[in-house]
Amino acid sequence: MADNAKTPRPVYRNIHVTDLVSYRLPPAGIVSILHRISGVVMFVLLPFVIWMFDTSVTSEISYDRFTSLFVAGCGFVPGWFFKLVALGLIWSYLHHFCAGVRHLLMDFNHDAVTKQSGHNTAVAVLAISVLLTLVLGAKLFGLF
Repeated sequence: MADNAKTPRPVYRNIHVTDLVSYRLPPAGIVSILHRISGVVMFVLLPFVIWMFDTSVTSEISYDRFTSLFVAGCGFVPGWFFKLVALGLIWSYLHHFCAGVRHLLMDFNHDAVTKQSGHNTAVAVLAISVLLTLVLGAKLFGLF
């Protein structure tokens, strides 16, 4: 055996910052990252959610103050900004919920989980959460 040449082995490396522009994450990876981001958004906006709930159910006067925040704003912050914050909260809840249901379904039937079903359910989660966010956002901004 004169041929002692080794075949080149594949090189696995971490993604470098310069590779981020060209790297293409699969839909399941996008859903996973957005699931984490939506959880952080819900946690960070928890004081806003508690304030909204408390203000909306305390009395009729506090409810009027609550609804006027989304119309007139507060101080130098306009009302549309509070609507955008509420829309971000709506998206984070809907995406987190849909992705959580996806994970539960995968846990219930882990034998049927394949690469293709993971791709399909990830695309479904993205589509459903965005569609529901658009519908509720249209209601929030008074389109219907």
